[in-house]
Amino acid sequence: MGYDEIIEVLTTTVNRRATTTVTFPEGITAIQFAQRMEQAGLCTAQEFLDCANGLDGSDFGQYEFWNQMPDDPDRFMRAEGYLSPNTYEFYTDDSVYNYVDKLYGQFDSTITPELKARMAELGMTLDETVILASFVQEEAGNAESAHVSAVFHNRLADDSPFPRLESNVSSYVENPNDNNYLYNWVAPYLGGWDVMMQEHKNIYDAYNTYERVGLPAGPVSNPGIEAIEAALWPDQEFLDEKYYFFVTDKNGKYYYGKTTAEHAANCNTAFSVS
Repeated sequence: MGYDEIIEVLTTTVNRRATTTVTFPEGITAIQFAQRMEQAGLCTAQEFLDCANGLDGSDFGQYEFWNQMPDDPDRFMRAEGYLSPNTYEFYTDDSVYNYVDKLYGQFDSTITPELKARMAELGMTLDETVILASFVQEEAGNAESAHVSAVFHNRLADDSPFPRLESNVSSYVENPNDNNYLYNWVAPYLGGWDVMMQEHKNIYDAYNTYERVGLPAGPVSNPGIEAIEAALWPDQEFLDEKYYFFVTDKNGKYYYGKTTAEHAANCNTAFSVS
């Protein structure tokens, strides 16, 4: 290029596309993802959910995980668990499909060959891993994650005397302050607790971890990579020692037990903490 050309290029104003930055913390639900997109003015919450769940005809078959998702009529939302928590910069004039694709693309890049190899070693599918990771995220999401994961692995084992997760994260509890996926997110979306119980009892049954044996029909949040890793690498000592219970006190201290008697004693201790 000649000097005149260089000067012209350097002094030419480029019309750059406007962008918006949105942060999605670890452990929020698909509905919360949608709400944040609407609050950012990028699309409506329902447009986001319709696209992310493929309800508007959107197809994300370019990603292996999309094709592996179980076709379960009792699953609340197909997208749940696969929207990767992070901070993203979106074009304000882009399509809803491209917004969702960015999130799914990030999730796809997160699942490394090492993680896939570990899943194969444990005999777990990707979906089972994400479901378990969502519970680890909600019940811990901290330094206790590997311990909590071990408790859940022990409960899911073939010879487990306690084959249900029995996690308040997804249960029968009707309490708005209990961080209950069924009460706080599923029921309101479906029209309320009574409507869910009358018209969508199959979904309630599929997610109530106090009644359902094994994992529920789908994830209960969108876990971060640390929770996914904890789900795949539970604490070995807790596995070997067969811990089946845990409870936390108001200060966030965890108490672990191997028997119902130990758990009862731990609950008395935890609930007495002021």
